[in-house]
Amino acid sequence: MDKPKQIAFDFDDQQRSPLPPKNVYVKNEEIIDLPAEITIPKIKSTRGRKSLKEMCEGVDLLDVPNDEILFQKMYYSIGKVAAMFKVNQSLIRLWENEFDVLKPKKNGKGDRLFRPEDIKNIQLIYHLMRERKYTMEGAKEFIKNNKKADEKFAMIESLKKLKGFLNELKANL
Repeated sequence: MDKPKQIAFDFDDQQRSPLPPKNVYVKNEEIIDLPAEITIPKIKSTRGRKSLKEMCEGVDLLDVPNDEILFQKMYYSIGKVAAMFKVNQSLIRLWENEFDVLKPKKNGKGDRLFRPEDIKNIQLIYHLMRERKYTMEGAKEFIKNNKKADEKFAMIESLKKLKGFLNELKANL
């Protein structure tokens, strides 16, 4: 039997194309040389988890209305609730499955309708998970073991409002 031939490739003969310098910009297949002091910033991907810093910055931006306004309506859609907390609807659905205190009503189509009490519970869960950085299991244990967690949370929220008022008053002086 004949031995199979061994094929060898020599890649050193081929010239490699050098990488373009950092101050070169390609637009519509046209190479544009930029001055050395101008660099093109690297665009950060918007996919994936937010950093803790980004999550902490967004905590103050919640659009949850006061109790007087919140309790005027009987039900809120999941889209409205997600917009109040500036989270995805999928996160609200996840919290509904994980936490026993969330029991939204469902209409004939299967749409979730959240009562103001549910929104208050979501606000507590949001506080535990996003502000105090509890894990899912830790937040469940906290809610289960602390029956007066709602009262504590209401106290924290009123103190935050007072702090915001005092900071605003200080800024206006």
